[in-house]
Amino acid sequence: MAVSATLQSAGLRSEGPDVLDALATGVLLLGPRLEIEYANAAAEQLLGVSFNAVRGRPWRELLKGPEELDSLLHRALERGETCWQREVAIRPSAAAGEERVVDVIATPIDDGDGRKSLIVEIADATQRQRISRETQLLAQLGGSRLMVRQLAHEIKNPLGGLRGAAQLLERELEDTALREYTNVIIGEADRLANLVDSMLGPGRPPRREPLNLHELCEHVYHLLRSEAGTRVVVDRDYDPSLPSLELDRHLIIQAMLNLGRNALQAVGGQGRITLRTRALTNASIGSERYRLVASVEFEDNGPGVPDALRDSLFYPLVTGRPEGTGLGLAVAQDLVTRHGGLIEFESGPGRTVFTILLPINES
Repeated sequence: MAVSATLQSAGLRSEGPDVLDALATGVLLLGPRLEIEYANAAAEQLLGVSFNAVRGRPWRELLKGPEELDSLLHRALERGETCWQREVAIRPSAAAGEERVVDVIATPIDDGDGRKSLIVEIADATQRQRISRETQLLAQLGGSRLMVRQLAHEIKNPLGGLRGAAQLLERELEDTALREYTNVIIGEADRLANLVDSMLGPGRPPRREPLNLHELCEHVYHLLRSEAGTRVVVDRDYDPSLPSLELDRHLIIQAMLNLGRNALQAVGGQGRITLRTRALTNASIGSERYRLVASVEFEDNGPGVPDALRDSLFYPLVTGRPEGTGLGLAVAQDLVTRHGGLIEFESGPGRTVFTILLPINES
């Protein structure tokens, strides 16, 4: 049976070919051997190829995905039942390796002659998953901020008593050699007090003023260049269309420095870091949608974020390095959310990107 007749028997093409091409959901018709017999315009965009180029080819040549997806299609075809799976990570072979998250529904159809085919609906769920993840990050921030403040106050009070007792003891000691020990106590108490202050973060609201974001980026860029080793390349890629933003200079610089230094530590003694800005239109930050959003990316080619840390990366005291404090990302997230923004990340071996999203006030 012809492809058009098969689609028509499934009730999908009763009004001509333009009906399926008008859908935002990708629709594929797969033959008995899971070869592609039809693809609408949305599926072509998702796969990054035209239907004429993929006609008759096995779907596995065009779409890299988990084994569960392969099992789902075979199960739908063999059992004759509709099967579905939400939020499947796929990587279209022709889309420059860009990973996307999709919902997949496979519906078997029979043309009446015993020939079985599959109608596969592919809905892009990347945006929905990103909004869900950003909402989770904001929820994490509220809980971690409260936990950090409680922990910091519990530490700071006895530290003050410890430092005062060491100072009193130092005055009573006549042996200068013994004063070295009290100096160590006082020095370590001061170090811990500074650490606690960084955990608490600034108590004041942001002091906003109109700023050129690229001026702040250049400041951070030169600092990173001076801290990077000779075998670490620091690049920058700016979008000149970005307008001025109402920001607190010191808070945003500190947030960007934390992300930049995190990237430096990720690449070790050799690698590449790229500082990139973009103006995004109709973008969301958490559950809020904005017409214009400024994006500042810190990309590195390090090994990536360990899977065990992905869900708790922005919690304080969470770190994958023995010498790390686990405060850099938590503090940066706090500083950015004070501006109504958010830090999100995507990571894989050889490519990790931390992105600062800041709403642009068009007025």
